[in-house]
Amino acid sequence: MPVTLVQPEGLPDAGVYRHVSVATGSRTVHVAGQVSWDATGATVGTGDLAAQVVQCYRNVATALASVGAGFADVVRLRVYVVDWTPERMPELLAGIERAAAELGFTPGPPASLIGVAALDVPDHLVEIEAIAVLD
Repeated sequence: MPVTLVQPEGLPDAGVYRHVSVATGSRTVHVAGQVSWDATGATVGTGDLAAQVVQCYRNVATALASVGAGFADVVRLRVYVVDWTPERMPELLAGIERAAAELGFTPGPPASLIGVAALDVPDHLVEIEAIAVLD
């Protein structure tokens, strides 16, 4: 496996992700930001951040699988959330936990959470992009 996730001593345990990933593979995969569309282009979970997070992770998984990768190969995630406030953290974490249980990953790779004013369409509350490394 070309990716090792590390929780450095001296940094707080983030629970759902690790602070460091070490990649030794030779192919880098960049997955464009995925929103909560299903395969037909319909928005899943309108108004429900947790449900949209799950669909975004499903879409990332589909994109990764198309090139022979999975979440074990991911070295970095970026999560963009519309109108972010810390009060929304429980709903975001609930979506991540549901996605992790469904797709079989935990903990996740290093991740950044970025609050944004808007995404591509008004119904989308979250967008997730990924970088993976393969042998």
